[in-house]
Amino acid sequence: MQLTVGAALVGVFVALGLVSLVWTPYDVESLDVAARLAPPGTDGHLLGTDRLGRDVLTQIMVGARNSLLVAVVSTTAALVPGVLVGLMTAASGRAVRETLSRATDVALALPGILIALVLATALGPGNATTMIAITAWFVPVMARVTIGPARQILAREFVEAARAGGRGTWFILMRHVLPNIGPVIIVQTSLLFASAILIEAALSYLGVGAQRPTTSWGMVFNEAQAVVGEAPSLVLIPGVIMVVTVLGFNLLGDGLRAVLDPRQTTKAVT
Repeated sequence: MQLTVGAALVGVFVALGLVSLVWTPYDVESLDVAARLAPPGTDGHLLGTDRLGRDVLTQIMVGARNSLLVAVVSTTAALVPGVLVGLMTAASGRAVRETLSRATDVALALPGILIALVLATALGPGNATTMIAITAWFVPVMARVTIGPARQILAREFVEAARAGGRGTWFILMRHVLPNIGPVIIVQTSLLFASAILIEAALSYLGVGAQRPTTSWGMVFNEAQAVVGEAPSLVLIPGVIMVVTVLGFNLLGDGLRAVLDPRQTTKAVT
């Protein structure tokens, strides 16, 4: 049930972003000054207009596209180095393992938004800064998630047999460890997508993320706060959509965990 509902909600989010590539109700920067702050369903604007007369549905669709882009790029960019660091840490000797583990803990202790603020000062605000910041934060997260399961697999008998047969460390990691921890990585990737969407929106809201003419959900919140008393729907509608999207990724992750979690599997891939 969780997997089905999560996949459906994520599918709607992805569809919004992809459809906006070829069609939106209005041009994203089109202004209908006469209909500014129109409530939902007024003058052909299904979700109303903002304080400049821009169509809210269009803003949400284009914002979904931006969130999807940032989430895909940053999570994918963090996946390979994070997993490799986790595998190397798990396969290293005690001294190296402890050093890398502590370094990962220190990196995780630094808030992603703080990293982004520092990068924005050095590189300037924008989507690139946001993706770099999220990637830098996700690498140690993925490494930490990889270390524990990898060490469990490395302690299995078939791994000892592979070592006795003269197999090298990297062969064992790629042939025996990675396939067995793959489900854990898949689940974590789904959860990181949800985190990336929230972080991107937060950074855009703070002004260090996406900048106009790019449209972001966080930017929609930022621009709506000045007129929230006159048009609460400008905050409520995007807020509900964001909450439902993040919920969808979390449900998808939980559903995938129930199906793929190796702790629920009695047989490892040898």
